[in-house]
Amino acid sequence: MTKTPAFRFIDLFAGVGGFHAALKAYGGDCVYSVEIDPAAASVYRRNWGGDPLGDIAQDANDDVMKVPAHEVLAAGFPCQPFSKSGFQRGMDETRGTLYWNILKIIEKRKPKIVLLENVRNLAGPRHLHEWQVIIETLREQGYRVSDTPAIFSPHMLPPERGGRPQVRERVFITATHNPAGLGDDIEVPPAPRPGGVDGFDPKAEWHLEDLLDDTHNIPGCNLTDAERLWIDAWDEWVQRWYEATEGRRPPGFPIWADSWTDFDGVVGNFGFVPEWDDLMAADPNLPRWKAGHLAKNYALYAEHRDWIDPWATRSGLYTSRFPASRRKLEWQAQDTPRLWDTVMHLRPSGIRAKRPTYLPALVAITQTSIVGPRERRLSPRETARLQGLPDWFDFGHQRPAATYKQMGNGVNVSAVWHVLREVVQRDEDILKHTKAGLSILDAVLTAPLSPDGVLEAMVPSD
Repeated sequence: MTKTPAFRFIDLFAGVGGFHAALKAYGGDCVYSVEIDPAAASVYRRNWGGDPLGDIAQDANDDVMKVPAHEVLAAGFPCQPFSKSGFQRGMDETRGTLYWNILKIIEKRKPKIVLLENVRNLAGPRHLHEWQVIIETLREQGYRVSDTPAIFSPHMLPPERGGRPQVRERVFITATHNPAGLGDDIEVPPAPRPGGVDGFDPKAEWHLEDLLDDTHNIPGCNLTDAERLWIDAWDEWVQRWYEATEGRRPPGFPIWADSWTDFDGVVGNFGFVPEWDDLMAADPNLPRWKAGHLAKNYALYAEHRDWIDPWATRSGLYTSRFPASRRKLEWQAQDTPRLWDTVMHLRPSGIRAKRPTYLPALVAITQTSIVGPRERRLSPRETARLQGLPDWFDFGHQRPAATYKQMGNGVNVSAVWHVLREVVQRDEDILKHTKAGLSILDAVLTAPLSPDGVLEAMVPSD
């Protein structure tokens, strides 16, 4: 006997289905999904069924509404700039953006709950206008929504609640349909609230090793000879630094080897090792940040050139083996004793090193984390685990680069799970007044605190 779904949901800008995983695990039934990228749509179809390949701009506009009725709308929508001319309230303000298509669906279908997810910068000062438009237009449609951005990351959840060691701060906009205006006279708190959940301290309690599994390693995760050369060279630099400074951690500013090549000429011009204000006075067009980095690197080199110069010669630092982006080290690993003991990213701005406790956010470009103690990159399966997807999740035979891109663009399943629980608890006073709302309440509040066990049990039948 087929169990009646607790609610119907739609999955917009669906990717490979991070929202789908959480909402289905809560007992929901997906009645519509859409994803414009063919590769992501193929992975979605392989794991969740249906065919999401399509364009929301064609399915939801003034002339067409192909999106069926539903109770929960989920969308990790792209942040497109809105017009800033006049800030007129209403849907006209959003016309020409993909948010407008979401708003057309909301206007027509009036889902009980709206879950929107975006990059943290949406709630920053540069996008204040866009933020205000979204909040005001949702309220015009009869929704309770907080003025305060809800910023959340999966590393703030303890493992028993499905957390993951990934600093992936995203802004969540959570809205509940409230046509009766219940509680309109109260200040609506964000859902979820900021900070570690249940007193969890991610700095003290995460252990990245719990996520790793060498059985999923593939040749594409291995480091090239050139990458090993760069890391070995900077690893020696770090250890020589500790020796020379009697254990003082490396500096937090970017260690910029190219700045040392003109040190003698700069000192000759000034007659002393210049500080940032000296550099700014000599060149008013020099950006303040660059003047600061140069001054700090000149001072560092002046103190330690006795061992830096031999190190640079041994490593071949200024030869063709070292591109400019590999002649800079960004040390954010505190007292970690070796570079090979850190988590690294080979960025256009340099080699960034962090403590091996939790990872920076996965990104959709080629900066996959290198786990120093394992001397390899994260595997595609490990990135899927970081996003909360179960190990049965099948990417087919696509290239690892495609999986890395999809995980970098995806939403974390446990974060969605937690956010929905928080908004349901916040807005229980609204939801309990309708049959559909009560069904959502029951499904969410009686579910486990973590989606992991539910998802692992949801192995698709062949």
